[in-house]
Amino acid sequence: MKDTSVIGQRIKEHSTSTIKTMRELIFTPAEFFRKMPRSGGFVDPVIFVASMSFVTGVINLILWTMDKGFATSLSNAFVGIVIMPVFSVIASFISAAVLFIIWKVMGSSESYETAYRCGAYAMAITPVIIILDVVPYIGSVIGFIWMAYIFVTASIEVHGIRKKMAWVVFGVLFGFFLIVNINAMYNSRHFSQEMEQLRKTSHDLDKLTTDETRETMKKSIEEMKKRFKND
Repeated sequence: MKDTSVIGQRIKEHSTSTIKTMRELIFTPAEFFRKMPRSGGFVDPVIFVASMSFVTGVINLILWTMDKGFATSLSNAFVGIVIMPVFSVIASFISAAVLFIIWKVMGSSESYETAYRCGAYAMAITPVIIILDVVPYIGSVIGFIWMAYIFVTASIEVHGIRKKMAWVVFGVLFGFFLIVNINAMYNSRHFSQEMEQLRKTSHDLDKLTTDETRETMKKSIEEMKKRFKND
């Protein structure tokens, strides 16, 4: 019982800390990064990454359920809530390496661990961005601009990078990602519309063929009746 209570207490503490971190980074990112510990190990930021991925997976499941129905979302539930946090943690170390190189080129003297912490805590806004993505195109624009702002703020407050340089680098970077994302979204929606039109056309063709077949059979039966009468 004691071990269970200890585990429960730790889960409660981590949940409280995660919510607090998320709230601070969303509403006061400059203050958050200014006082963020630049070292202290990877455990806390890794737990935060996994937590944000889990919350994002739950939101994705809810949105999918509202749009598609629960029966078709079971696989998505498993992938989004169970598997994705694991992949997110792995990806967070890779993305941190990229961020570390970018900040080093920009003149930062901070360590890889600091870069990892910046990237990990930036995930605080991903659950909100997922909700914004419900609005086509506009949600993506807001999301990428917001994420760029978060990394610019981290660059200034943590890595001591000049504001203008930070906006140029991350503005171009996230601007490129935004263009790619919007292009992919447009192609996906266009493809979906074409598939829907193809399905409708196929249905109409099947119906037309069925009607023609029915009419042909009707004429054949009438002709057979006439022949029997003549015979």
